[in-house]
Amino acid sequence: MSFYCDKCGFRNNEVQPAGTVQPKGAYYELRLTSMADFERQVIKSDTATVKFIELDLEVPPGRGQLTNIEGLLTQIVDDLSEGQDERKEKAPEAYAKIEEILDKARKMLAGEAFPFRVFVDDPAGNSFIAPDLRDGVGKWEKHEYLRTAEQNAALGLADTAATTAGLDENGNIIPDQVYSFPATCPGCMHPCTTNMKMVDIPHFRQVVLMNTTCEDCGYKSNDVKTGGEVPEKGKKMTLRVKTAEDLSRDILKSESCTLECPELKLLVQPGTLGGRFTTVEGLLTQVRTDLHNQIFEAGGSGAGTGGDSLSSEERDRWTKFFDDLDSAIRGEREFTVVLTDPMASSYVQSLADDPSQPDDQLTIEEYERTEEEEEELGLKDMKVEGYEEGAPNGTSANDESK
Repeated sequence: MSFYCDKCGFRNNEVQPAGTVQPKGAYYELRLTSMADFERQVIKSDTATVKFIELDLEVPPGRGQLTNIEGLLTQIVDDLSEGQDERKEKAPEAYAKIEEILDKARKMLAGEAFPFRVFVDDPAGNSFIAPDLRDGVGKWEKHEYLRTAEQNAALGLADTAATTAGLDENGNIIPDQVYSFPATCPGCMHPCTTNMKMVDIPHFRQVVLMNTTCEDCGYKSNDVKTGGEVPEKGKKMTLRVKTAEDLSRDILKSESCTLECPELKLLVQPGTLGGRFTTVEGLLTQVRTDLHNQIFEAGGSGAGTGGDSLSSEERDRWTKFFDDLDSAIRGEREFTVVLTDPMASSYVQSLADDPSQPDDQLTIEEYERTEEEEEELGLKDMKVEGYEEGAPNGTSANDESK
């Protein structure tokens, strides 16, 4: 929406999502290293929070915008600059602190403070920072996450709880039994049903399959959760896809797993897509569908055009990327799939006659998790032994809970 008054000069430009609240929240982070990064398109919905990390400045949810990184930062400078003359006289301490932030922001806009980072966090999942095909690891990231009860309430969504019916005598889920829970469709807000089933993957572990289908609007969602203890090491699996048979291999990509196909210039960060239990072909098709919708339809005027937001060079580059991905999905070229999972919760089916024997095209190796991975997973703060120590008056944590 755009409004301008030619009498008083008032302007207002606003973006409101025409779709629905997404099944999960979305978090985007971009590391700016050159002036070209300021041109990245940003869709900021009215539920999104924006933060320039090095400025330690957060913009709370408010008016939706279709802009770019330069526009976001320029607006922050303009908003903070307003009233500075008055603050200088009436609140000199506040003036000095704001002026310090303004100096940093102006240096960023002038290209004198690279690198720095910006993130957009949207519980509704309707915001977006445009990626670039040339982005390397750590340049552009997207993470999807389950909303908290408070975030669901803020979005006007009902927070449903699971029923305990059908559990065994110890309160555990019974394998291969389908459990149904009442839920609210994130697409149309009508009541729907979520089905859950625990299954055993041979030579791997137990996983929970979850499916939600809405009969009113046709919304569908599938997710996979792995259980069990935290392993001592992470796991990296490398599959060399050579034939159509390899495309039909079962594959489990957990939420903590990074997916990479070097020959296709494809990199999917942890958290994106959630957990998926499908085939190699199915996983690549899902990635292709989601990414194509974001690139060519999020800011475009028609499917497949990319609207006015993509330059001719960018459109050609993305078209080449999707052509290569399509040929891989059809089995017309060889490529490599690399799954790196610090939680060792992902799986690729072996085609060896004896699963205990090595598969010539599948390499599995364990590795020590990095400090960053330990921090990201919250393992550095986890205390599983002696956690009752330090409770007041010498009482244990269990006593305190009573």
